[in-house]
Amino acid sequence: MPNAMIDDPMDRIAAALERMAPAPLAAPDFDAATAFVWHTEPDRLEPVEKVSRVDLSLLIGVDRARDTLLQNTRQFAAGLPANNALMWGARGMGKSSLVKAIHANVVATHEALRIVELQREDLPSVGRLLNLLRGASQRFILFCDDLSFGHDDAHYKSLKAVLDGGIEGRPENVVLYATSNRRHLMPRDMIENERGSAINPAEAVEEKVSLSDRFGLWLGFHPCDQDQYLAMIRGYCDAHGVQIDDDTLRAEAIEWQATRGARSGRVAWQYFVDLAGRKGVTLR
Repeated sequence: MPNAMIDDPMDRIAAALERMAPAPLAAPDFDAATAFVWHTEPDRLEPVEKVSRVDLSLLIGVDRARDTLLQNTRQFAAGLPANNALMWGARGMGKSSLVKAIHANVVATHEALRIVELQREDLPSVGRLLNLLRGASQRFILFCDDLSFGHDDAHYKSLKAVLDGGIEGRPENVVLYATSNRRHLMPRDMIENERGSAINPAEAVEEKVSLSDRFGLWLGFHPCDQDQYLAMIRGYCDAHGVQIDDDTLRAEAIEWQATRGARSGRVAWQYFVDLAGRKGVTLR
C-alpha cells in the first residue's frame, strides 16, 4: 500500500517553483528622492541623491524645445493632460540635459514630481516598472536616453506598453520622455533596405516607423552656430566664477572645437571643464 505521507509529485513541483520565484518587490519609498534609476535582476528602483545636471538657464540655443517641454511638464506635474515627448537630432546639443534641467525646475514648485531613468536594454521589463508606478500618489517622468532600434530588435514592442498602454492604458501618473539621434528611432539605411526588399514596402517599416508617431511632442535639436557655442561657454564661466577675457576665450574655444571636428553643447562643456581645471576652479 502506498505511503499516504508521500506528497503528490505536482505539489512538490509547485512548491519548488515557488521557492525559486523571486519575492514580490516591496513598494518603493518614493519620498526618499526625486530621482530614481530602474534596475533589473533583481528588479529595484534605486534613489539618486544627486542628479548630474546643469541649470536650465545655461542651456543655449534650444529655446523652442525648452519652452515647449517646460510647459508640457508643468501641465503633467499639475495633474493636467500632457504628451509623451521625443527629443531627436544632433548629438551633444542638450537633449538629455534639458530633460533633467526641466525636472529640477518644475519639482521646485511641484514636489510630487519624480523622474525615473530606464535603460533601453531594460525595456522588456517596463511592464513591471509601470505596475510599481501605477496608483502611486507621485507623478513620474519615465526617461529613456539615447533610444534607437536596429535590425531584428524587438525592444520597440515593449515601448508600446508605455506609449499605448495596452488594455490597461498608460498609467495616468506616468509620461515618457525619450531622446534619440534618429527622428524615427531606426537607421535610415534600415528603412530603405526594408522598403526595397519587402513584398509590401509600406507595411515593412510601418510598425517601427510609426512608433515615433506615438509621441505627442517631437522636439528637434540642431547643430549650434559659433555665436551660440561661445555663448554657452561664457554662460558656464559666469555661473562658476571662471575669469577669462573674451578674446582669449574665443581663440581657445575655436581651437578646441577645431581639434574635435565638431561644435556642440557637449564640446562647449568639455572645453569649459578643461578651462576650469587650468584656472583651479572646482565645479560643484
